[in-house]
Amino acid sequence: MRIGIAGITGRMGLLLAEEVAAAGATLAGGIGHGPPSAGVALLPDIAALAAISDVVIDFTHASAAAGHAAALAASGTAWVLGTSGLSAADEAAVADAAARIPVVYAANFSPGVCLVLALAERMAAALPAADYDAEILEMHHRQKVDAPSGTAIALGRAVAAGRGVALEAVGVRARDGHVGARPPGAIGFASLRGGQVVGEHTLLFAGATEHIALTHRAFDRRAFATGAVRAALWVADRAPGLHGMNAVLGLD
Repeated sequence: MRIGIAGITGRMGLLLAEEVAAAGATLAGGIGHGPPSAGVALLPDIAALAAISDVVIDFTHASAAAGHAAALAASGTAWVLGTSGLSAADEAAVADAAARIPVVYAANFSPGVCLVLALAERMAAALPAADYDAEILEMHHRQKVDAPSGTAIALGRAVAAGRGVALEAVGVRARDGHVGARPPGAIGFASLRGGQVVGEHTLLFAGATEHIALTHRAFDRRAFATGAVRAALWVADRAPGLHGMNAVLGLD
């Protein structure tokens, strides 16, 4: 299998290249800024990369998502997308591409996070919103440009799904000044940035008589790279459609 990497010159891209080799697949090449690693073919654009790849793993920037969706759909190349911070329009472009090609789109490719998301939905269904306030705290390295993180938003969506509501209707992403009492049923977010933290997420259900915390800490980005390559091996020969990591892991 030929796997291309969008963003191959970045930190994740370098790890992905190593994991492609470890999986016994062929590294077709990549796109990125700066000099590539020795022996890696750097292509001029996403269309050129798609033309020589069976599947493209994409950890780039939200601003590239719509263009990548169009190019990969046009080439018929499978897509594994791990870019965070996508807008509603970007996600619509991903969904449009999935009508023509198989796509795995996930906020986080760590198997541990996927299990945490599944647990979060079940816990939210079991703990009434009237009695347990849901708060999500995340921390990442100082270079991260979006907040809350994609994984934090996925946690919020899991809680909302468990409670049968839309996150957009109950999510609270900022508190500053005299904001008043906490709205009933709200799902709150708090974001910390500093140092070189790979990723930490805690979902807290706060009741009057008990608190329940669900926490995931990532210590090495390789966990994401390993999961993304696993997704690439899984998705390459699928029919067109939009999949998450639960399908890759057999949790659906």
